[in-house]
Amino acid sequence: MSAKICFITPNHISSNPRLIKEVRASLAHEYEVHIIFMQNLAYLKLEDQKILDQNPKISYDIIKPKFFTKLLHKLCLAVIKKSGIARYQEFIYSKAYFEFLKKAQQWKADIYIAHNLASLPIAVKAAEKNKAKSGFDAEDFHRNETSDDLESFDVKLKTFIEDKYLTQVDYITCASPLIAESYKTLYPNLDPIVINNVFELKYQPILNKHEGYGIKLFWFSQTIGRDRGLEDIIEAVKQINNPLVELHLLGSINKTDLRYFDILSNFKINYHPPVSGVKIFELASNFDVGLALERKKPFNRNICLTNKIFTYMISGLAVIASDTLAQRAFLEENQEIGFIYETANIHQLRSHIEMLLNEKGRLSDIKRNAYQLAKTKYNWENEARLFINLVRKTLYH
Repeated sequence: MSAKICFITPNHISSNPRLIKEVRASLAHEYEVHIIFMQNLAYLKLEDQKILDQNPKISYDIIKPKFFTKLLHKLCLAVIKKSGIARYQEFIYSKAYFEFLKKAQQWKADIYIAHNLASLPIAVKAAEKNKAKSGFDAEDFHRNETSDDLESFDVKLKTFIEDKYLTQVDYITCASPLIAESYKTLYPNLDPIVINNVFELKYQPILNKHEGYGIKLFWFSQTIGRDRGLEDIIEAVKQINNPLVELHLLGSINKTDLRYFDILSNFKINYHPPVSGVKIFELASNFDVGLALERKKPFNRNICLTNKIFTYMISGLAVIASDTLAQRAFLEENQEIGFIYETANIHQLRSHIEMLLNEKGRLSDIKRNAYQLAKTKYNWENEARLFINLVRKTLYH
């Protein structure tokens, strides 16, 4: 009889690609899979359903917080913010905490795997009740996701959750080496395993060599906004002042920010609307250089490795990245895929772009290196083996 795995996330499953990759890997190894998740955005419900339709062996519960629960959550949150954190932290952090916990305890799994910090207490308590194991995937260094201020309500709340529950899980996976290192420093008895934010090779497009003139720079996110590094690249392209250098930005943008970036630039910025799921790789392959312009604050941003770099690599783009601790470490280990620039050092950023523009042979080599490294090392096929081995070890040892 196959072991039962219960995945828990407080969000849409379509907004958590790490969870879906783990779910598919579990199904491929004939585990019985159940997902407990919540829906609150109409446009993502359709994406959720596509995933469920494509994976009919998944059983699931969709949590819908009741009106009274949401009202009580707001009241408790207001009171605790004024009086200080004392009790009910789990409920304060997740307004659907009790609904999630009830469903998780009802579905008797062999292991409960939490994605997102709000799910951590639920996985631990469900495992305790059903004499099962629990795991946690830390895609971020949660206590410093929004602030580094020790007096911040968010920092205090997340620190409490981490301190109380992380030492109770049977394993923890992290999305970057430095996130793993940071949790290991806080909790020496933990043995975090790094599972990178990489992708399945079936989505790797044909390498597009782009041997013509010019260079196309590409950046993407769900939203295009200020203070995300775009000011650096706009100023660099403006100083280069060469129509052969194109800047392409993908994501949603409001009118205020559109006007803001238009004022900053003296050239045409090419905007692209968001694309769903796997379409990003084919689109990205049309460009030459992928930009990872992460900032250093709060601390989580400094030590996380987002999926940007891995998206660029699997799509065959050279990488230019800002010098966060995580990105610097990654580019130092993989120097053949691109360059680091010091945050806000426009001269250095400009020099990298001009060199790639003027040395097309070198650009082609770097793009090919990135593409090949994704094919041989930084892909989900490799990370999936780490995940499945970890689950097996947790279940049977």
